[in-house]
Amino acid sequence: MPRTLVAAEPLPQLQAYEVRESWRQPIAPFAIADRTWYIGTAGLAALVVRTDDGAVVIDGGMPQAAPMLLEHLAGLGIAPAEVRYLLTSHAHGDHAGPMAALKRATGATLAGNAETAVLLARGGSDDIHFGDGIVFPPVEVDRIVMDGETIELGGMAFTAHATPAHTPGSTSWTWTDTRDGKPLAIAYADSATAPGYDLLDNPRYPRIVDDYRRGFATMRALPCDLLVTPHPDASGWTPQDAGNRHPHPMTCAAYADAAEARLDAALETQRAAQGGR
Repeated sequence: MPRTLVAAEPLPQLQAYEVRESWRQPIAPFAIADRTWYIGTAGLAALVVRTDDGAVVIDGGMPQAAPMLLEHLAGLGIAPAEVRYLLTSHAHGDHAGPMAALKRATGATLAGNAETAVLLARGGSDDIHFGDGIVFPPVEVDRIVMDGETIELGGMAFTAHATPAHTPGSTSWTWTDTRDGKPLAIAYADSATAPGYDLLDNPRYPRIVDDYRRGFATMRALPCDLLVTPHPDASGWTPQDAGNRHPHPMTCAAYADAAEARLDAALETQRAAQGGR
């Protein structure tokens, strides 16, 4: 006999993740070099570099940032079709979130390494650290880049550096701009944190600490007259204050050293929790 269906409570609402207000707070774009502009929010970096043959956008922030970014580009006189490349630091929703929308709007080539490509195609689902907690609209990478590979556009070269000191696929980008009539080596160094990660006996990432050490070593060696990071406050930037954009300039070496000290402290804490193993 078929069972009698009984009325039940409605299914629960979907629960999206929430982030701090500064990550969602638009600020007016400002130049950090002759061709490089900050177009992100107070708490999440996004950059555009204008070359003689088009523009390159690096990172974007949260998924809902796409209209803001396009508006900021328009304010700088950059039409969507002039954006030739989209680059990312890593495939988390607070940095690669709007890449699908930006790619649709601009037709630009999205470049990233193989690990990033897999994560972007999944929209961040089954993240090795966060599971399905920070998903975003999936997007396909058009050009796979290798460690040390350079993307050239309009006389400028953007070099990819594998710096796995945050998540698989983490990439830092370097290029040379000018300021005050002099060359300026800019390093967009990826995040270097392990927020709540299992660093010991992690079955999904057995060599996580080794990768972090390798990432720190690469960051220390980046060409780095000016350091910018996906979370600007991590390297001393306060972009929401027009008169105080970089009050405490930090070198790439100092950035890596501080991150490695935090990793060592986290390791000690986790070892202590496991009884000193």
